[in-house]
Amino acid sequence: MNRPELFLDSSALFSGILSSQGGARALLLLAEDDKIQLIVSEQVIAEVERNIARKIPAVLSDAREMIRASRVHIVRNPTPDQVDSYKDWMKHTVDIPILIAAMTARVDLLVTLNTRHFLDDPQVAELSGLRIGTPGDALTWLRNEWSK
Repeated sequence: MNRPELFLDSSALFSGILSSQGGARALLLLAEDDKIQLIVSEQVIAEVERNIARKIPAVLSDAREMIRASRVHIVRNPTPDQVDSYKDWMKHTVDIPILIAAMTARVDLLVTLNTRHFLDDPQVAELSGLRIGTPGDALTWLRNEWSK
């Protein structure tokens, strides 16, 4: 199996940075060990940095170092025209750029803790063709893939 590619939304990346344990942190450690490739969009980085700067500014430099250490690949945000063309795919339109970025990156899995907007609406996965799950779901999927 090639190195799995997982797209983290801001909720998953934020959790992985701030929590010393849990699924999101495990994904960052797997990426640091070069077992998986983590991908985020420019929007994800901006949201995470903004939230850390607002809530816990003292850890912003450590957060940036953790992102560098995990070799997170940053992809460009979709254009406004792209976002507009997918506006009916999600009820929470603010997350459409995240969905498009993950689709464009052709990742194996979109990882989120935003269950309300991504997981509770099965149409999102169906329309996008993406496998979507929580960090725990991602770890289970990775274990299954690696055991094949």
